[in-house]
Amino acid sequence: MDWIASLFYVFAAVLLFAALRVVTARNTVHATLYLMLAFFQAALIWMLLKAEFLSIVLVLVYLGAVMVLFLFVVMMLDINVDALRGQFWRHLPLAALIGGLMAAELGSVLWQGFGQVSGLPEGQANNTKALGMLLYTEYVYPLEIAAVLLLVAIVAAIALTLRERKDSRHLDASVQVRARKADRLRVVSMPPTRPSPAADTQAQGDQA
Repeated sequence: MDWIASLFYVFAAVLLFAALRVVTARNTVHATLYLMLAFFQAALIWMLLKAEFLSIVLVLVYLGAVMVLFLFVVMMLDINVDALRGQFWRHLPLAALIGGLMAAELGSVLWQGFGQVSGLPEGQANNTKALGMLLYTEYVYPLEIAAVLLLVAIVAAIALTLRERKDSRHLDASVQVRARKADRLRVVSMPPTRPSPAADTQAQGDQA
């Protein structure tokens, strides 16, 4: 067994451990961190398979954006962990049955597929350069359509967020920029409600 196979078994073992801790951790923040570790180990396995593009996309997109967003959401939400844990154990038999069925189907497909793969020709590995050339030559139109769809989704999300609702307070940014200190703060001179201590001392001295 060479060093690549040894690294694969090490990364796969850590990946299985992290995936198990995702569903068994008591703290939701710890579960999210274990999920990030699982994604990182999967990226390393992709790197061993010479799929550099998929590996770096997994790190940048999921670890750098999606999982960080999940972590902030989990930390801000007030989640009842005890209620979730009770539902987890209640639905464990059904989840185990569905998971076993999915694993059996995936294993049957992979077992038949691996027997037909003879390996990639020399110099045609699935690297970043070859995939980029393929995306921007033969699949440039599907790539542009996907980019337009993502742009429409971003614009729609911003429009839904900025719309004026009755249950939310809307502030005009132009009015805030034009605001001046004199418009928001006014200093007035008011007589004190009671005399100062010096005045009390002077009044007592006059009475004496």
